[in-house]
Amino acid sequence: MKITPLSIEGAWEILPVQYGDPRGLFMEWYRHDELAAAVGHPMRLAQGNLSVSAKDVLRGIHFADVPPSQAKYVSCVRGAVLDVIVDLRVGSESFGAWEFVQLDDVDRRSVYVSEGLGHGFVSLTDDATLHYCVSETYNPSGEHGIHPLDPDLGIDWPTETPILSAKDDAAPSLADALESGLLPRYADCIAYTASLSG
Repeated sequence: MKITPLSIEGAWEILPVQYGDPRGLFMEWYRHDELAAAVGHPMRLAQGNLSVSAKDVLRGIHFADVPPSQAKYVSCVRGAVLDVIVDLRVGSESFGAWEFVQLDDVDRRSVYVSEGLGHGFVSLTDDATLHYCVSETYNPSGEHGIHPLDPDLGIDWPTETPILSAKDDAAPSLADALESGLLPRYADCIAYTASLSG
C-alpha cells in the first residue's frame, strides 16, 4: 500500500494494491505496521463504525475533545463519497483549511485523520457505505460539530441539495466555535499524538 501525507498535517491518504483475477480480488485494506511507520505511532483500534447514506447526504463536520479525541481510518466499501478533512486546531498554520479525497469501491482508497482534525463527507451515490475504525469509543459529551455549510469554511460540496441531520444543521459556525473555546488547540493535539509514540 502507498501512504501519502495530505496537505493538512495529520492527515494521510492510503492507496492499497489490489490483486485481481477472474475470481475477484484481494487487497490489504489496513496494515498497522505501515500506518504506524507513516504517522509516527500505532493506531489503537477501539471501535468500528459503518454508515450507509443516500445520495447527497452530508455528514459532518465532526471532531472530538483532545485528549483523547478520535483518530479515524475511513474507507468506502460500496459506492462513492467525497471525504473532507478540516483543520480545526487553533494555532495551526492551516487552521480553517480543508481537503477532499474521493473514497469509492473502485480505487478503494482510505484516509487516516489524526486527533483534533474535523471530518465529514458527502455521498455521491445511493447506498454509499463507509467503514471507519476509530481510536477511542464514542463519548457523546466530548463529540462536537461545525456546520458543514458555514460560508467562512467555504467547502465546495458537490451537491445542490445537501441532506443534513438535525444535529449537523444546528452545529455552530467555525467563528462561534472558536469564540466559545470549543475547538482543539494545535499544541495540545501535537503533544497528545507525540505521547502515543511511547
